[in-house]
Amino acid sequence: MYAQHFGLKHAPFSISPDPRYLYMSERHREALAHLLYGVRGGEGGFVVLTGEIGAGKTTVCRCLLEQIPERCDVAYIFNPKLTVEELLRTVCAEFHIPCRHEGPGAATVKDYVDALNEYLLRAHAVGHNSVLIIDEAQNLSADVLEQLRLLTNLETSERKLLQIVLIGQPELRALLARPEMQQLAQRVVARYHLEALSEAETSKYVAHRLSIAGLNGPLPFDRAAMQRVYRHSRGIPRRINLLCDRALLGAYAAGIARVDAGGVDAAAREVFDLPKPAAGEGRGLQRLAWVGLGLLVGAGIVGAAVLALDRGGRETARVELATVGAAPAAPTPAASEAAAAPSPLAAAAPVPAAEPAAPTVAELPPAAAPFDLAAGFESLVGAENEAWRALAGIWKIDVGSGDPCAGARKHQVQCYRTARSTLALIRQLDRPGVLTLRDAYNRAAYVTLAGLSDEAAVVMVDGQARSVPLLALADYWRGEFATFWQAPPDYTGVIADRSAGRSADWLALQLAAARGDARPLGANYDDAALKGWIHTFQLTQGLPSDGVAGPVTLMRLNRAVGIDEPRLQAEN
Repeated sequence: MYAQHFGLKHAPFSISPDPRYLYMSERHREALAHLLYGVRGGEGGFVVLTGEIGAGKTTVCRCLLEQIPERCDVAYIFNPKLTVEELLRTVCAEFHIPCRHEGPGAATVKDYVDALNEYLLRAHAVGHNSVLIIDEAQNLSADVLEQLRLLTNLETSERKLLQIVLIGQPELRALLARPEMQQLAQRVVARYHLEALSEAETSKYVAHRLSIAGLNGPLPFDRAAMQRVYRHSRGIPRRINLLCDRALLGAYAAGIARVDAGGVDAAAREVFDLPKPAAGEGRGLQRLAWVGLGLLVGAGIVGAAVLALDRGGRETARVELATVGAAPAAPTPAASEAAAAPSPLAAAAPVPAAEPAAPTVAELPPAAAPFDLAAGFESLVGAENEAWRALAGIWKIDVGSGDPCAGARKHQVQCYRTARSTLALIRQLDRPGVLTLRDAYNRAAYVTLAGLSDEAAVVMVDGQARSVPLLALADYWRGEFATFWQAPPDYTGVIADRSAGRSADWLALQLAAARGDARPLGANYDDAALKGWIHTFQLTQGLPSDGVAGPVTLMRLNRAVGIDEPRLQAEN
């Protein structure tokens, strides 16, 4: 309800795990690297991740699941309060393993273990790895943990057949430290305890979420307020979300544009049920009143909506979110700027991670009219250049009347094409592009993709935004996708080492910015260091981690450091 007041397009501090708002601190990157090492190492045994409630373990687990190799089968258990028989039955169900039982009665532990062992041997024979992930593992009983240890005995003469990942709260560490758990603890091949964010990371986290939500201006929290956010939340992401959401609600109710320390204190008392302030803390009480007023305003809006529906009116009661943001600017020719700079490294100064640039988005009308792809396919056949020029219009660049990719290179913008994309990858890249559609006769038609929602794609047809259901799109789209992206200075191809010259120097600086390293870099890095930085960044972004920076890695890096490029618009 406060989104319009602060110039936001979405609610920035929802506690639901929305991947658009993913913020990977250095601690989260290290946790993910440990999990990936354990899963990809093929050593079997246990990998353990622990952390406080709300510290981001689920976020790291989602990243792990996105980066599981193709030839890896995963079973995921999120409710571990099970008996031994229930656990084994659940594992078999997750791996889709049929269990046979001979004789009277129910299936036994041996039946499940034999079926699981047979499945793991078949998977190993065809080159597949098997991973079992158990969340909330602090709730596992001693009997179940011992059975899990015995499952790691399933092996060939060369390797273990099952990798087990345990994710849980700090109690899990204490559980595994018990003397009776010594045998299991000795089979842990990687472990990591996820600490809370630091004060500086807390500020970056808040700035990141507000930027993704559409903030185009200074943070609505002053410096003292951010210090109070860190103090009350202790750097735990879930607590930060709850606190900032309530503080912004209070500021909205009071009609002010920024939250001060008193407003955060009042929100903390409401959210975390803290003791009332001592006498004389009037400002805090005033902020607490703002919070209450905000809740009353919300109740009033909901009540009005219910009344409108109850009267049978055809109008929908709603709170409109304003589409706010600066007009998108043309991509800056990085090479020209570098030529005027005193040194190659100065030309590539990274955008501070705490103040990400406001992204350019495709400007769409409030609602896109439906488009019948089957009926309109014929009008899109052969319209490749038209689709590219519509995309260039979103980028605010002039590509001329010839080859659009050649025209884009004049603006230090490159074309990227792939025939094996997915909607998930397009959402990850978060940029408009050109889709190649094909009918039953393999005729190619082209359309500019400007936005995506959970159910529909927004495409540009004759200069108008039109909505196509994803189910209808699936009948014509086979994965061919192309887009523009802003390339580094002097970019000539993938960057693997320092032989790329200024492109490598630019990359090293931007990778430092992405990981929050503010130390001067200079020329003090070698090929091995650069490859390691690329590899780590790719791991944190859910990309194949080959240590080579190609277009997809560089596009993700552009977004991570806040370089101004168009983004996909969610359908309104």
